[in-house]
Amino acid sequence: MVLNYIWIAFFLIAAVVATVRFAFGGEVGVWDAMIGSTFDSARTAFEISLGLTGVLSLWMGIMRVGEKGGVVETLSRWLSPLFCRLFPDIPKGHPVTGQIFMNLSANMLGLDNAATPLGLKAMQSLQELNPRKDTATDAMIMFLVLNTSGMTIIPVSIMVYRAQMGAASPTDVFLPILLATMASTLVGVAVTALIQRIRLLCTPILVTLAVICSFVAAVAWAFAALPRETVNVWSTAIANLFLFAVIVAFLVAGMRRRINVYDAFIEGAKGGFEVAVTIIPFLVAILVAVGVFRASGAMDMLIDGVRWTLNTLGVNSDAVEALPTALMKPLSGGGARGMMIDAMKTHGADSFVGRLACIFQGSTDTTFYLLAVYFGCVGVTRMRHAVVCGLLSDLAGIVTAIAVAYLFFG
Repeated sequence: MVLNYIWIAFFLIAAVVATVRFAFGGEVGVWDAMIGSTFDSARTAFEISLGLTGVLSLWMGIMRVGEKGGVVETLSRWLSPLFCRLFPDIPKGHPVTGQIFMNLSANMLGLDNAATPLGLKAMQSLQELNPRKDTATDAMIMFLVLNTSGMTIIPVSIMVYRAQMGAASPTDVFLPILLATMASTLVGVAVTALIQRIRLLCTPILVTLAVICSFVAAVAWAFAALPRETVNVWSTAIANLFLFAVIVAFLVAGMRRRINVYDAFIEGAKGGFEVAVTIIPFLVAILVAVGVFRASGAMDMLIDGVRWTLNTLGVNSDAVEALPTALMKPLSGGGARGMMIDAMKTHGADSFVGRLACIFQGSTDTTFYLLAVYFGCVGVTRMRHAVVCGLLSDLAGIVTAIAVAYLFFG
C-alpha cells in the first residue's frame, strides 16, 4: 500500500512541476521529455530483466545443486544461533538460512549479478513459510532491510569507475564507504528489530557484530598496507575467487551425495527464467515513475531547494552538488551511477563532490528497486513497515557519508 502511494506521488509531483514550468517559463519541451522518458524507462526495465534472465538461471541452478548437495542445509545449521535471533519466525535449521547467508555474502563482496538471483531465491523460500501470501512477514522485511542497507566490504565497481575517471588514488574512498555502509546496515537492523520487538543484546548477535567489526578493521588495514595501484586488482581477484569457489564447492557436494548434478542445475535454472519474466511488470512500474519524476525537473528543484535552505541557514553547502546521487540511489541504481559519473566528470574525480558522490553510491542499495523486484516476484502487495525501515537505513547511510566525507576530504 505504501509503495502504491509513493508510485502515484511520483506522477502527481511530476505533473505539477511540469505544469508550473510550462505556465511560468513556457517550457513546452518538458512534456516531450516526460513522455519520452516513459518509453525509455519501459525499454530499460525490459532490458534489465532480459539481462537478468541468464544470471538468474545460472545462480538458481547453482543454488538448486547446493540444496540437493547439502551445502545450504549445512550453512543453515551453522548459522542457526545467529539467524534464530534476527529471524525468529524462521524454523531452526531451515534451508532459507543458508540462502540468506549466500545472498548477504555476495552483497558484501560487491557481486551484484550473483546477489540478486540469490536474494530472489531466498525471498521465494521465505514466501513458502508465509501464512498470508499477500503480506510481508517480519523475516521478509528484515531480509529486505539487510539488502537495502547495501553492506559492501569491497566496492569493486566504484573503484573501477574512479580509475576510469582519472582519480589519482581510486581507492581513497574505500574506508569512508565501509563506514557509511556499516552505519546504514546497523541503523536499518536496529530500527527493524525495534519495530519487530527483537532483542539484539544477546550473545550470538554481539559476537557476530564483534567478528564483523574485526574483519572490517583487518580488511581496511590490509588494503591500507597494499600499494594503491594493486588494490583494485586484489579486490577483484578475491571477489571472483570467492564466486568460483562457491560454484566448485556446490558441484563437489552434489557429486559426494551422488545426485544428478546436471539435472538439478536444469531444474533450478528453469525457475530462474520464470522469475525473470515475473518481475518485468514491477520493474516497468518503478522505473517509469522514476523516469517521469526526473524528466519533469522535480529532482533539480529538490536539489535547488536543499541548497537554498542550507545557504539561508549559513551551513556549508559543498555536499549539495553530490546530493543527486544520494537521492537517486533508493530509486534507481543505474540512475545513481550516472549521477556519480557526472559528478566526477563535472567537478573532478578527486574533488570533494566527486568523492562524496562515490561514497553515496556505495553507502546504500536501491530500496525501491529491491522492494519492487523482491516482493513482486512472490506476489507480496502489503509491505507493512518495509519502506520506512529501508528509507531510514538509507538516511543513516547518507548522513554518515556526508560526515565521513568532511572528515576525510573536507
